[in-house]
Amino acid sequence: MQSALQRSEILDRLHQESWDLVVIGGGITGAGIALDAASRGLKTALVEKKDFASGTSSKSTKLIHGGLRYLKQFEIGLVREVGSERAIVHQLAPHLVRPEKMLLPLVEGGTYGKLGTRMGLWVYDVLAGVEGDDKRVMLSKEEALAKEPLLREDILMGGGYYAEYRTDDARLTIENIKTAIGLGALCLNYVEATEFDYDDEHRIEGVICRDTLSGQTFTIRSKHVISAAGPWVDELRKEDASMNEKRVFLSKGVHIVVPHERFPVRQAVYFDVPDGRMIFAIPRLRTTYIGTTDTPYQGDPDRVPTDKEDVDYLLEAVNSMFPEVKLVPADVESSWAGLRPLIYEEGKSASEMSRKDEIFESDSGLLSIAGGKLTGYRKMAERVVDRLIKRLPSEKRKSLKDNFSNEIYLMGGPFASAKAVTLYEQEVADRLEKAKLPREEASFLVANYGRQAETIIEQAEHGTQATPYERLLASEVQFCIEFELASLPMDYIERRSGRLYFNMPSIRPHLELIVGVFARNFDWDESRIAAARDRIQDAIELVTVFPEEASV
Repeated sequence: MQSALQRSEILDRLHQESWDLVVIGGGITGAGIALDAASRGLKTALVEKKDFASGTSSKSTKLIHGGLRYLKQFEIGLVREVGSERAIVHQLAPHLVRPEKMLLPLVEGGTYGKLGTRMGLWVYDVLAGVEGDDKRVMLSKEEALAKEPLLREDILMGGGYYAEYRTDDARLTIENIKTAIGLGALCLNYVEATEFDYDDEHRIEGVICRDTLSGQTFTIRSKHVISAAGPWVDELRKEDASMNEKRVFLSKGVHIVVPHERFPVRQAVYFDVPDGRMIFAIPRLRTTYIGTTDTPYQGDPDRVPTDKEDVDYLLEAVNSMFPEVKLVPADVESSWAGLRPLIYEEGKSASEMSRKDEIFESDSGLLSIAGGKLTGYRKMAERVVDRLIKRLPSEKRKSLKDNFSNEIYLMGGPFASAKAVTLYEQEVADRLEKAKLPREEASFLVANYGRQAETIIEQAEHGTQATPYERLLASEVQFCIEFELASLPMDYIERRSGRLYFNMPSIRPHLELIVGVFARNFDWDESRIAAARDRIQDAIELVTVFPEEASV
């Protein structure tokens, strides 16, 4: 396992050794590629210019789903593939990918009518191979209201009730990274690929990188490079002088988070909004989150804001379908704004563009992959690694294993089923109670870390912090440094724990404890500690509707 405390040693290996493959981009696609390639026997390195999952892969709707709306666009192949992938990814990490019942209200003048919904959900079940209790059920108006009393009654005609899967996209990415490391890959965050090194025939033979934490520049030697840089994929294609008529189109998607007590939906709801789009409302821990928007974006991809117009749009959508809720901007605790790197299609709006992935090949040897959905990351990885392997000498190809990533359990497992996860949560709750630690943290620990929760609890038993909760929190932060390459407090606050989105009130009271764990591990002076605080403050302001109220 690689630790943030071993950063200098990892950097040494990156530029001292030669690699079969360098993957650029530590989002879910890059993580999946590293896992796939390493599992086949390729000596693989992955670099990410910020933290793993810091771009699109922590800003999705956090669903592993088949994309019901893509049936309406007749993208049958996409629905079939991602529908079947839902079950595979759930099997590989059932603690991270959990069944979530979805209610689709049918309303007068809405996107889906009763007959169309019945047929659509039936086709959806067939294409996705849905079985047993997860099969769709059609609901009368009265049954839909019984499932969700907050729905607008005057226009409600009935509903569809079907199964999707809820996940934490950042956690899924990080566990793929850790699993790839376990298979022999070398993965490091805060390493930016700035340009390529070429031989006399303008074929790539290395990637020139910069360690963004120290400023050190070095070259990683490899004749094969796959760019999975998401919104930044065209920047690298331009650097490689390999742009063609195909390009990435950036679509901005915003989600807002409110306390569940202010919007107490009983299950996930996928509902119509007045402009003809559809929006998700999904309960999660102590919150409900709502999204998403779908608008063209031409700003800085490294800093995507939640604008007032985005918040107003989503609040209006909720208040129109759930009139008794009456959400106002002050109810919004947090938000996130991410970019979908879609493949540009002339004449289509952002919401109409396909979510299919595409591979771009350069004469220099650079392979780039863009588009796609969170749900389809494993198949995307398989396709681009297959494409790479065709380029290898025959002797090298013969030495590799076949793809078997559909059988590789992610770190935190294995679990036989969702029921096994529930039983393990009970074991963890009992273990916490026995250790005189807060029992109520069991669900969070298992959802985030699976069986790795035991390591966190063991360390917490020896903690010296003032309260049981602080002992557990300090141990969790330490775990993320030692086992998940967390180098900065924001790595933990945003992507390892999700506190920035789903438990904003917990940050300020424990800020000094969190920063203090990093400071002790990395021997920070006061200026580094102050910089960490500033970075947290900046992140809070970016996701908070009223930043003037968000000082740490």
